[in-house]
Amino acid sequence: DWNINNYTKFFTVPTYLRTFLKTMLMAAAVTAAGLAAALPFTYFLVRYVSRRRQRLVLLAVIVPFWTSYLLRVYAWQAILGEKGALNQALQALGILDEPSRLFVYNDVGVFIVLVYVYFPFAALALYAALEKFDFSQMHAAQDLGARPDQAFRHILVPQIRSGIITACIFMFIPILGEFLTPTLVGGVQGSLIANLVVNFFRGAQIAQGAAFAIIIAVFVTALLVVFRKYLRI
Repeated sequence: DWNINNYTKFFTVPTYLRTFLKTMLMAAAVTAAGLAAALPFTYFLVRYVSRRRQRLVLLAVIVPFWTSYLLRVYAWQAILGEKGALNQALQALGILDEPSRLFVYNDVGVFIVLVYVYFPFAALALYAALEKFDFSQMHAAQDLGARPDQAFRHILVPQIRSGIITACIFMFIPILGEFLTPTLVGGVQGSLIANLVVNFFRGAQIAQGAAFAIIIAVFVTALLVVFRKYLRI
């Protein structure tokens, strides 16, 4: 099974440092995937969908928030499980001969569920930024000789930077404290730093658990300070 530990085990560092590095990699990967999915989604929504239908689509994006986080994670556990809907669909299509555990109790399952859980945060933040953008600037840039990708990078991205940074904050930072999804979907192989902190406290290692909790809090605070410098309030 694919696992981020395969990439962190080469570092000769203690287990808890590997877990911290793994958490950083998972948070960065989920954030990148969420932005990669949310940016084209919101761009198409704002530019090519009528205002009335935009609200209906946004309502569909927000609907998962109306259900319990625990229920959504349990639902994904059933979907990705060995006898879940995904395995059944892949078998019906002839892609798999027998059920696979590739999608559950490892980092792959954790990644999939976290992207699903945090995608709405990225979509709403980018939508708020794109809604204020004047797309006639893109046409003007192309009339002056800019390629579409140049207009996108030099005209659009700088003006929606606050939305991109906000989306990163809403995705990256909460993932550092994720406990439920790694526990239910990732199992032992999918544990992140929050699971390690909880294990310290459960094992009566109060000092170690408190130390890691403080380290995470300081890291998050420093990250917010850095992000704050790039936001225009």
